[in-house]
Amino acid sequence: MKIHDNLQLLSLKKPTIVTIGAFDGVHTAHQIILKKLVSDAALHGWETLVITFWPHPRIVLKQEDKPFYLISTLEERIELLSANGVDHLCIIPFTKEFSQINAKEFVTDILKKKINARKLILGHDHHFGKNREGNLDYLLSNQTEFGLEAEAIEQQLLENATVSSTAIRDALTTGNVFIANQLLRRNYSFTGTVVTGNQLGRTIGFPTANIFIEETYKLIPANGVYAVKCLIKHETHHGVMNIGLRPTVDGNEKRIEVHIFDFDRDIYGETLKIELVQKIRDEEKFGSLEALKHQISLDKSLAESILKLHS
Repeated sequence: MKIHDNLQLLSLKKPTIVTIGAFDGVHTAHQIILKKLVSDAALHGWETLVITFWPHPRIVLKQEDKPFYLISTLEERIELLSANGVDHLCIIPFTKEFSQINAKEFVTDILKKKINARKLILGHDHHFGKNREGNLDYLLSNQTEFGLEAEAIEQQLLENATVSSTAIRDALTTGNVFIANQLLRRNYSFTGTVVTGNQLGRTIGFPTANIFIEETYKLIPANGVYAVKCLIKHETHHGVMNIGLRPTVDGNEKRIEVHIFDFDRDIYGETLKIELVQKIRDEEKFGSLEALKHQISLDKSLAESILKLHS
């Protein structure tokens, strides 16, 4: 997949079929759009191109009254789009100035002149251009002028709920990993660096890897205990993870700690990818370290059973 991040230098000669969106998470509905993009391109001998934006428009336009977190980092989004067979990815730096480009300018100056688009495939509710004036109806009513085919993919539902990035964020925020993973069609994951903790876990027989995530905008699921898969240097291990404040030891800052089963290597400074398989329980405060140790033992046994079923 070729990545383009400078519109001024972009000039594609071969016809393209294009889709547009933030593609946060590259979830099930996104994957259906991408599958359609690839199949139509093969039919016509065109190349596929995805237009996405960075930073996320909702962050730039400050549409939130609280912090806004993303399902995927830019690096994760690039990897996922590439895995779906996309030929070109155009990453447009999103600014307030860019948000003032109207729909006609976007079509004529970007889609037609720079990208050589022949067809545009949109999500069922996608809008583009200043004041969200561009959509499927707009494109169809101006099809002769633009010389651009347009099609929208139907709304995708899971158990009568719309598949969307918002639905996934809501599920993760409440710890409903099962629903989030269904909507993503894969396990939700994050990647971080193993850093030094207070090493309390070692004293009770359950050493943990403390994970630091550099991307502060990355969505961390609700506090609690989770059965997880851990990827270290292309090796997959099973484990149990706690996200939270560690109230039993009077912790006062949120931490992500993973106990990796049957693992005793020194991995400080290593990159660790965590896949969340299932939430086991909420974080609790126990009356003693011995009670905490007993509960972790139970958590480990349950996580082993869950992960065995998912292997």
